[in-house]
Amino acid sequence: MKLTGGCYCGAVRYEADGEPLMQAQCHCRECQYITGGSPNVFVAMAPEAFRYTKGAPKQFARKDLENPRTREFCAECGTHVVTRPPRPVVIIKVGTLDEPARIMPQVAIYTIDKQPFHHVPEGMPAFERLPQG
Repeated sequence: MKLTGGCYCGAVRYEADGEPLMQAQCHCRECQYITGGSPNVFVAMAPEAFRYTKGAPKQFARKDLENPRTREFCAECGTHVVTRPPRPVVIIKVGTLDEPARIMPQVAIYTIDKQPFHHVPEGMPAFERLPQG
């Protein structure tokens, strides 16, 4: 699978090749801050499969956490493009894809933080935290 995308203003562009490691929606409180209240819909890819093709994102990681996630976003328009957790994976925000409909979340994670207005489709596996395996 080849995915392409970028930020809202077009200053940052990327490509990713390969099979997704996970297609999910995350309900954790941290993602709610980043999205403005909704679950975060993402596709996880291997780091070596992801590359920026235009521009360079600004990075942010909280200094008060032991193992913070690094958020990468456009310095011009503020679009959050990817997250890099402290494990070898790149979390691509589905809304930044050129063709977001190519990704269909297959699992809901961190539902322990799910808000009453969040929706998990009927039949979608849901986990209070990360699924094992």
